[in-house]
Amino acid sequence: MQNGFIDTLNVTHKVQYKRPKKNINGVLLLDKPLGFSSNQALQKIKWLLQAAKAGHTGTLDPLATGLLPLCFGEATKFAHYLTDADKTYVATLKLGVTTTTGDAEGEVLAQQAVNVNQKQFEAACKQFIGEISQVPPMYSALKHEGKALYEYARAGVEIERKARLVHIHAIQVNSFQADEAKITVTCSKGTYIRTLAEDIGAVLGCGAHLIGLRRTATAHYNIVQAVTLAQFEAMPAEQRAALLLPEDSAVQHLPSIQLDEDSSFYLQKGQAVWQSGQIPQGLLRLYNEQQQFLGLGEVQSDGKIAPKRLIVHKEVE
Repeated sequence: MQNGFIDTLNVTHKVQYKRPKKNINGVLLLDKPLGFSSNQALQKIKWLLQAAKAGHTGTLDPLATGLLPLCFGEATKFAHYLTDADKTYVATLKLGVTTTTGDAEGEVLAQQAVNVNQKQFEAACKQFIGEISQVPPMYSALKHEGKALYEYARAGVEIERKARLVHIHAIQVNSFQADEAKITVTCSKGTYIRTLAEDIGAVLGCGAHLIGLRRTATAHYNIVQAVTLAQFEAMPAEQRAALLLPEDSAVQHLPSIQLDEDSSFYLQKGQAVWQSGQIPQGLLRLYNEQQQFLGLGEVQSDGKIAPKRLIVHKEVE
């Protein structure tokens, strides 16, 4: 009886002090710290904001740092546009050494002498500009039969992976010294910089692996706009909320139109609407006469604008 009474008190205590969740909406640009997985960083920020709903927009390995856009509330409806966007990385390569993981976390597989100059290195990098084929690494979060590849790798099991096409838009050599080089890579989604480092090393004949990686841009967002986790933790609650960018910042690449009052009303009821004037084809950002973002719509074959992904406007609790 006494134990039951104590248990009841404990449950009541937990419920009483449970942090309330808020309807937080917007995009936070986080400079992810070293040693945190993308999900760990997300959960930490979500807890600090007391946000009800959140998601990140493209995994960064724990050994990587840099720009990680986090979407909250209604902004999560547009997160995939950022996941699918081009990204820019600054990568540091160690020449002459290959590892089991393609980065500094793995065990050394082989070591070779490096007899490469900067011109040869730049020439090797140029071979990878454009559309290339990459085999995803075993140490990755890609799933096979519901399990991440890195789980198989840690168990010593090799899974056959299909090569896939990615696009390297640009590679700039920032520095080159003996057996270490730093490059800036702008690429499509799904590009593995670890694999790129290994492939550059293979072309040079000496091998290579990644010893540093920092994401500096995702779509139109840049690392200079980002806040560090330490900075965010040190801020008062109202200052944290003020850092959130609006939901439509995630889809700035899409054309926009303003709807009149009637069209805005019926669109928000889920109906396709007419709008006078020249309307761009494809997906559109939609705004009402007060310049409030309503969400995304698409022009149908009959000329009407159909709602595709609408914002639900709620007050922050």
